[in-house]
Amino acid sequence: MKALRRRMVEDLQLAGMSEATQREYVRAVRQLAEHYMKSPELIGEEEIRQYFLYVKNVKKWARPTCTTSICGIKFFWERTLKRDWTTVGLVRPAREKKVPVILTREEVIAILQNVRSFRYRVCLHTIYACGLRLGEGVRLQVGDIDSARGMIHVRNGKGGKDRYVPLPAATLHRLREVWKTHRNQNWIFPMAGKPGRGYQSEGLLRTALEPSSKSVVQAAFRKALQAAGIRKKAHVHTLRHSYATHLLEAGVNLRQIQVNLGHNSAQTTSIYAHLTDIGKEKARQTLDQIMNDLP
Repeated sequence: MKALRRRMVEDLQLAGMSEATQREYVRAVRQLAEHYMKSPELIGEEEIRQYFLYVKNVKKWARPTCTTSICGIKFFWERTLKRDWTTVGLVRPAREKKVPVILTREEVIAILQNVRSFRYRVCLHTIYACGLRLGEGVRLQVGDIDSARGMIHVRNGKGGKDRYVPLPAATLHRLREVWKTHRNQNWIFPMAGKPGRGYQSEGLLRTALEPSSKSVVQAAFRKALQAAGIRKKAHVHTLRHSYATHLLEAGVNLRQIQVNLGHNSAQTTSIYAHLTDIGKEKARQTLDQIMNDLP
């Protein structure tokens, strides 16, 4: 199994997969092997079919979890074992048609006001103000901030893509203030309590080797959500959805929002057009005007 795992990791690297995707795909194959307690190369198509029936009906895996597992196992069979098989096409779950939760501007402000840690409050502020994913926010580096142009250089986003996003002046000010609290040479939001080379006991210079973990920022958001008394099923990614919706309501072009978010397809971004209160109200007014003349 160790040789197969090493071979799969090498194949994933050659395919240009991110480290996160490599971990997810390797885990998918490991879970399959552990379920049958044998090497994955000895598992047949019917066993794979039964496995996905099990995780769907018994384990109740969500669609994204099933899809990741399918993609990982498919990659292993086709690229590492170099086998052809049809099971993957049969077990892929149907796409769920769900709309994201959206926070109002007032709710976003209330949440941020209830984040106790200044560092995590600024991190969440930046995620909302720039439409970032959680991982993109915590991994911001000092060199990513282009203060002269008022832009943030988002590196290695989803799909390994880079992009530039507008940086509001108020957000730039907050980023400078939070950086002054630690003066880390690399990270805007370094991991708290893990100083590296150059650490001084006075706390004037801290060179943490890693950025803050996503889990601590998620925990800070959950506590603030509860403290604000907001009962929506929101999470950190909800700030990104809310950013797009609020920009659209303010009249920003959908194409520009697509660029800011880093979406490949305009269809992905167009979902926000269905979530804006302003858009719904305009549609209602238009409908009233059209129907006014009916006998």
